[in-house]
Amino acid sequence: MSASPRVRPAARTAAAVLLAGGLLLAAATPAGAHVHVEADDAVAGGFSVLTFRVPNESDTAGTVAVAVTLPTETPFLYVSSKPVPGWSVSAPKETLPKPVDYEGTTITKAVRTVTWTAANRTRIGPGEFGEFELSVGPLPDPGTIVVPVAQTYSDGKVVRWDQPTPASGDEPERPAPTFEVAAAAADDHHDPGTPASASASPVESDHGSAADAGSGGDPAARVLGGAGLLLGAAALVVAVSSRRRAGSGGPRGTA
Repeated sequence: MSASPRVRPAARTAAAVLLAGGLLLAAATPAGAHVHVEADDAVAGGFSVLTFRVPNESDTAGTVAVAVTLPTETPFLYVSSKPVPGWSVSAPKETLPKPVDYEGTTITKAVRTVTWTAANRTRIGPGEFGEFELSVGPLPDPGTIVVPVAQTYSDGKVVRWDQPTPASGDEPERPAPTFEVAAAAADDHHDPGTPASASASPVESDHGSAADAGSGGDPAARVLGGAGLLLGAAALVVAVSSRRRAGSGGPRGTA
């Protein structure tokens, strides 16, 4: 009977850690429900692979089309898409609202909208998400790039992720996806005319280093990783407590 008091604190500690892990997982869910974009190596003057993560929020319909609106004030001269099985893609060049000067060249047309459309019965179903990738560049000067997304469901509903974040910082109901462009290093020279020299192709960019994966910009992934560490710590506490109890039980039994 004397062993119970020593076990209970460890059990309480484990329960507290498990509860904390559950709360972290619950906190990660709302943020993960938004359409958002991650940019790979987004440096001014360079090229980047943009990955749009699109969750399906409907309980009864599937996502059958995803349209990304690209900036027109600082248009990308180069835009290519990674094939997605079961989806077709359209990225026509369109006339810009006003001409843009880029290093002495006047740009009048650029890709303004990229649209993925599901073929046949393909769709992102309830409880699922899809990823769509673009390789774009050259990137503009450092700053925030807004790339609104329109998500179309099989029942005809269109959800527009295009609301800007107000100055208060409060997240709107349908926030527009954004990514940050960083300043280039002094010795970092990108060749605007050769996309391959500045960025890997969309397919090759999937295979980053372990360090890149650990420092990614996905808050949900970091939260889930932290929850895993907490759960592991709880298991260790229980194991150590049980071992100490077993080791101390022998001497008392022989006394």
